[in-house]
Amino acid sequence: MDAIWSVLAISAALAVGAVSPGPSFIVVARNAMSLSRQHGLATACGMGLGAGTFALLALIGLHAVFTAFPMAFLVLKVAGGMYLLYIASLIIRHATAPLQMQSAADGTGLAVTKLQAFRHGLLTQLSNPKTAIVFASVFSALLPAQIPFWFYFVLPLAAMLIDGGWYILVAYLLSAEAPRQTYLKFKTAIDRAAGTVMALLGLKLVFAAFI
Repeated sequence: MDAIWSVLAISAALAVGAVSPGPSFIVVARNAMSLSRQHGLATACGMGLGAGTFALLALIGLHAVFTAFPMAFLVLKVAGGMYLLYIASLIIRHATAPLQMQSAADGTGLAVTKLQAFRHGLLTQLSNPKTAIVFASVFSALLPAQIPFWFYFVLPLAAMLIDGGWYILVAYLLSAEAPRQTYLKFKTAIDRAAGTVMALLGLKLVFAAFI
């Protein structure tokens, strides 16, 4: 019974963390509105897989690794910050560019493939040290003293479903016609704002690594 309560408590904590705003939300929202609902959903699935990966790593001993090797966390912060800065530069650079979309009737589809959108979501999730710390902290606090073997399957799956499910909902809602048309109307301003927020998050990570 204690193991069941532990799973429920961890799931609740991860759900709270998943809905907090951050770079993942920006990436999913932008892909859903600027590309298509399918691209947003693919990005969301990438986020879910990233969350499941962090859950598995946390179970294996992510917190212990960060404690024993502080440099590992510093490297993760710098690498994550640099990746967010890279994404921010792409968003800002193409803020004034029209969407590269083709008519569905001609069968050529979109310039960005769904696999690329999925990979974008996965890399954004894995580059976020905040996610790593949340998982490591939650698992350290709420895991039972003796970890059942089935935890190594259930908890990563739960993390993947919680995070992926939240961003699937975000992608579905924001790819509706009204939000999409609003984005298209104010694309340049929205992209610049999103890119600026992403850049600030990246800079915060890089500077925090050396403070």
